Amino acid sequence: MMIRMLLEGMLTDLGYTVAGQAGEIDEALALVKQAEFDVALLDVNLNGNPITPVVDALIARGVPFVFASGYGQRGVPEAYRASPILQKPFQMEALAEALEAAVPQPAS
Repeated sequence: MMIRMLLEGMLTDLGYTVAGQAGEIDEALALVKQAEFDVALLDVNLNGNPITPVVDALIARGVPFVFASGYGQRGVPEAYRASPILQKPFQMEALAEALEAAVPQPAS
């Protein structure tokens, strides 16, 4: 819970609004189906369960995402290693860079 609060504070400081948070795969899948959001930040495992079903749902919906992993790229399923990966623990600057890499910016 403390990590979620810290992360929400970082995201708010970066100008993002948190649309929802989930601690279980079923909760995350419900958010993917029901909530409106522009990007998702995903821990590779939720309570020991791989995040793969959520990733597949995000891909089907066309929503970009960033993985957070304490194991870096090797902690992410091989099929998704081209996605932005945030190495835990991370600072706000790394979070900002990963989110910017995930969300296409409009051309100026």
